[in-house]
Amino acid sequence: MQTGSSSVPKKAFTIGGGSRRNPNPELGNEEPNVEPFVPRRNHDPRDLRSWAKRTGFVSGESNAGVGVSVGGGGERLGFDVEKGIEGRGGGGGGSPKIEIDPVLGRARVNRNFEIEGDDGGLGLRSDNGVGRGRGQARRGEGGAALRYGDEERRGGLGNVGSGNSNGKRIVNGNGNGDRIGNGNESENGSGNGVEDGVSIVAPAAEEPRKNENEVESEVGIDVFHDPEEPVLGRFPRKYDLKCGITDNLGFIPRIYYSLQHCMSLVGSLVFIPLVIVPAMGGTDKDTANVISSMLIVSGITTLLHSYFGTRLPLVQGSSFVFLAPALVIVNSEELRDLSRHKFTQIMRELQGAIIVGSIFQSILGFSGLMSLLLRWINPVVVGPTTAAVGLAFLSYGFPQAGTCLQISMPQIILVLIFSLYLRGLSINGHQVFRIYAVPLSIVIVWAYAFFLTAGGAYNFKGCSTDIPSSNILVEACRKHLFTMQHCRTDVSDAWRTSSWVRIPYPFQWGVPVFKLRTSMIMIFVSLVASVNSIGTYHSASLRANSKPPTPGIVSRGIGMEGFCSILAGLWGTGTGSTTITENVHTINSTKVANRGAIQLGAAFLVFISVMGKIGGILASIPLPLAASALCFTWAVIVALGLSTLQYSQQSTFRNTAIVGLSLFLGFSIPAYFQQYQPVSSLILPGYLLPFSAASSGPVHTGSPELDFALNGLLSMNMVVTFFIAFFLDNTVPGSTQETGVYKWSSANDLDSDPASLANYAVPRRVAGVFCWAKCLGV
Repeated sequence: MQTGSSSVPKKAFTIGGGSRRNPNPELGNEEPNVEPFVPRRNHDPRDLRSWAKRTGFVSGESNAGVGVSVGGGGERLGFDVEKGIEGRGGGGGGSPKIEIDPVLGRARVNRNFEIEGDDGGLGLRSDNGVGRGRGQARRGEGGAALRYGDEERRGGLGNVGSGNSNGKRIVNGNGNGDRIGNGNESENGSGNGVEDGVSIVAPAAEEPRKNENEVESEVGIDVFHDPEEPVLGRFPRKYDLKCGITDNLGFIPRIYYSLQHCMSLVGSLVFIPLVIVPAMGGTDKDTANVISSMLIVSGITTLLHSYFGTRLPLVQGSSFVFLAPALVIVNSEELRDLSRHKFTQIMRELQGAIIVGSIFQSILGFSGLMSLLLRWINPVVVGPTTAAVGLAFLSYGFPQAGTCLQISMPQIILVLIFSLYLRGLSINGHQVFRIYAVPLSIVIVWAYAFFLTAGGAYNFKGCSTDIPSSNILVEACRKHLFTMQHCRTDVSDAWRTSSWVRIPYPFQWGVPVFKLRTSMIMIFVSLVASVNSIGTYHSASLRANSKPPTPGIVSRGIGMEGFCSILAGLWGTGTGSTTITENVHTINSTKVANRGAIQLGAAFLVFISVMGKIGGILASIPLPLAASALCFTWAVIVALGLSTLQYSQQSTFRNTAIVGLSLFLGFSIPAYFQQYQPVSSLILPGYLLPFSAASSGPVHTGSPELDFALNGLLSMNMVVTFFIAFFLDNTVPGSTQETGVYKWSSANDLDSDPASLANYAVPRRVAGVFCWAKCLGV
């Protein structure tokens, strides 16, 4: 079968006593006119190699000069296909062999093993060209030397028809032989070759290669590197997806996948109000209203980001990046001493800080500055920063879950069983336990806690089950009060007090309050949130089998996130809105990365947000149950952060030292600031003490506003970790390969292949309005 080349006149030329085909007998003393190779899907790699030898990419079967003779034994022309025309007599030369990529038709270094014939015998040659082995290979007629062919090196690309390349072709000295397969094929023919991926070559002496760098300098051919390779020379992995970004799904599958994506992110979407509202002094009704506000903001911002942001299938919502600074502001000395309208005043101050920080993030993105900062933000920076976001809540996770071990321990055990031990179990083709590990375990344990409450497990003699304030005065009930408050499922009155229909609206808590000290904290936190989103964009694009976005598209996404956080500040969700890090885990678990499904899920979030009772039900989740589920969610964030280090050389001392130092100092330095809390320790519970250092830290500059901001920032793990990792990674010397720079697409990719970045293109009408914003990839 001939593919990729045309027929040529069949006259022989001699190599070391053997006989070969002369591709052009009228060559004379000039170079042969070799036809171009046209790649085809069903090409034969032996044909490809034959073409490569004629073009000069690969030498004849040895590095010796190829003498061409007309008529089999005539005058030697002295032409070498690698060195050009030489004088008569040829002459040996040491030129390494370059393989041709069978698909792309480009040269690449042969990194595999060969069995190369030699004057002295049969030897095995690896990358460095050092032969080893014993035995004699006889030259001349009847002799044969073995060398692994292209089929072996390329993992079986040398299949012929439906046959298998494991057969052997035994060749006599006259060049005729039989190819005997493994039972799937047999072939008779002429030519030198032993196949099992093994071909006969003419033996000749060859100088060993020292290294691959010498290959490039000697031959003058650049080794092919795919521009889509992430960092370490690996080809990008293709993920097995049920549907891609722009796949057109049916209505029913789209509904299913949209609900699936939202349900898998329930921990990130609704648990933040369960943590922050009680710390702000809010009631159960306030918690329900904040959850409803968070759902509508998440739906609106997801729709905006899917149309005008990066357009990746990513759900937006309240991020845990903003939870730590919110707790720092909430537990400040000025706010925790409020007695009247404490919740609304704290919420209004949070709103003002979030709006100011979000404006900074929008300017950073829409001005195109983020596309310039990308060159200094590498996986070694993103990895520990994202991991620090999850580790920042070490003091809150299990200490809060431990307030009722009767329900928190079953929750932790169950979510681990579902997500780890049963993750491969499939029901009707769906990995239910892996995808719905958090919501399914919460429902089961919540039902279990309900039966414990209804069965009287928490009924104590002389104590009212409604837990009124009179229980505190009764000596017999005082020791059981803590257990009753945290373990009973009927403690919350969110269901009874929440409205059936309530539409969250902007400024529902009042006009935002703007203060310099809180605004400074949120400005730096918005920068950390941007870094966290950069890593999510890159990982999500690869898992969606799409090219990474261009720096302009990344900058556009960051700007849109800033605008979405402004909306979160106006609605009063208590935190900013950003790309949820767990999106990457959800795409990897569900095998679904469809933009249409995400948009339908966002519309669903907006719809259920107006149902006040939905917020009331979610607000009734016992706090120890929510905290135990958050332990798993925060652990996933840590794992996702550390997984970004795969795009750098993890084993080098430079990178391991930077990651280790940034994480250690990112927790040790805040611990130093968090110990300055003599008054707070008497007021706040232990799990909130690390977030109260802003008012009593060791920094004293003479400006109360600046003192509060510096003490607050230096007491937050993720902020300190980010700045240490950023400084070390950009000052410690290291190669690009070592640091692992993110591989973003470029404008040249769009010019050469416009369809490759079609997933990120904004709607045409919007592109027409913002055609001037070329720096944003519009």
